[in-house]
Amino acid sequence: MITELIQELASYVEAGGWVMPPLMIATVVLWYAIGYRWAVLRRGTKRGARNLVYRVAAGKVPSGKGVMVRAATTGLALKEAQPDDLRPYLDSAFAKEEAQLRKFNILITTIVLSAPLLGLLGTVIGMIETFDSLGDMSLFSQSGGIAGGISQALFTTQMGLAVAIPGLIVNGILNRKAQEMQLELAQMKDFLCTAEAPQLEAAAA
Repeated sequence: MITELIQELASYVEAGGWVMPPLMIATVVLWYAIGYRWAVLRRGTKRGARNLVYRVAAGKVPSGKGVMVRAATTGLALKEAQPDDLRPYLDSAFAKEEAQLRKFNILITTIVLSAPLLGLLGTVIGMIETFDSLGDMSLFSQSGGIAGGISQALFTTQMGLAVAIPGLIVNGILNRKAQEMQLELAQMKDFLCTAEAPQLEAAAA
């Protein structure tokens, strides 16, 4: 079963020509990047920024699980240090989490945009080879005739769209989630800068 699957995959790649290996590599890289973003974009909690800060201060939320929980833990530690101006410290501390939210976004977008074009390039190359074969009538002697040659030329377009469409949809969902979390991080910074220390101490009591 596995051997047959490998043989079918190999014949599919071979039918698409030299464009297929780059598309296969792009598929692996794309879904690795998407999986990484999916793992990074864990909130760690469903609670809002203000409520989360209170719960972390009270020790009711384990630290280190999810972007929002880590940010709340770091922000509270900085607030307890009582710097003269808390905002720059929070901006610097939260910058790492915000960078993680955006990581691989450009790579995913690049692959999603370039995969259909790469597939189209393979189709154009296949069509050129097909019409060149018509010049000496060699294509008529091949299995499948002209239709078979055109069918092989379209494999790369099919592969390019198969790579791009799911990647576009999933990355759109991840981008929306990242934007929501960036907004919540900004709200958390505002709350930490304006909240009075006695309030947080009362929550932790």
